[in-house]
Amino acid sequence: MTQKIRVGAVQAEPAWIDLQGGVDKTIELIQQASRDGVNVLGFPEVWIPGYPWIIWTRSVVESTELMHDYMANSMSRTSPEMARICAAVREAGIFVVLGYSERDGASLYIAQSFISTEGKIVHHRRKIKPTHVERSIWGDGQADSLKSVVDTPFGKVGGLNCWEHLQPLLRYYEYCQGVQVHVASWPPMFPLPDPKELKWPYHETAEASLRASQFLAIEGQSFVILSTQVITEGNLEKLNLLGVKVIQAPGGGFSMIFGPDGKKLCEPWPAGKEGIMQADIDLRDIDYAKGLIDTVGHYSRPDLLSLLVNPKAAQTYQLMDS
Repeated sequence: MTQKIRVGAVQAEPAWIDLQGGVDKTIELIQQASRDGVNVLGFPEVWIPGYPWIIWTRSVVESTELMHDYMANSMSRTSPEMARICAAVREAGIFVVLGYSERDGASLYIAQSFISTEGKIVHHRRKIKPTHVERSIWGDGQADSLKSVVDTPFGKVGGLNCWEHLQPLLRYYEYCQGVQVHVASWPPMFPLPDPKELKWPYHETAEASLRASQFLAIEGQSFVILSTQVITEGNLEKLNLLGVKVIQAPGGGFSMIFGPDGKKLCEPWPAGKEGIMQADIDLRDIDYAKGLIDTVGHYSRPDLLSLLVNPKAAQTYQLMDS
């Protein structure tokens, strides 16, 4: 296993509600990462076909047509589009955690596929509990999505989506799996609006989301690749977001890379900047943090507190022997 690696966090604008355009842009970023010497690349939550903020800001009636198009442009795990992405990953020789809206039959899920340097999906997981109004669009992940860490040539790579970072037991289970490099996938998030214009919870801001990802680095003694989306003014009308006070365009991006002690390893980018934020890391540096606190090791008390995990996924039907 290579100890010294380069990691990359995507901060970019999706090809909004455009599956083929999203695949093209994904491949371009994978190729760029390869040219830059990136070993592990993380993408934002539902990077393909972008995060539909309309579900938070408009009524169901107002968003019906757009979400109909969104469903049609979500990507199946087994599809020509995914095959193109996997081929690009194989050619690039990097490890990718890809966030996308997964279409499975007539259902959607907030998914992450872990794609190996050989271009194979070595693990696939779904957000176990979509947040608030997201539940009207996407289904729940099952027990097989509790696994969030895989072995790679570049260490143990894990990933969670958005507010999965606020679920303490899910985070703890990832630490139990030995995560070394974590991909925190997020949608575009924005600063706190003027309270005179809009009352909005702080935990729904870019700053709070960044801090939640940083805390995972501290609590889990893991490097964290924080990947986010960007939205530009020219796409507000397409997304039915004109005049929405919580949205700031260009903006939405708050990508960062954290060390296993929570330290920022990059200078912050402007919220509208697109590209791949990069950092060179040494996995052996994790021991500096682990020597002080190993949450699932010498700093735990399993005789007092422990986690119960059900690893068996539920199914919609089961066949019984006659």
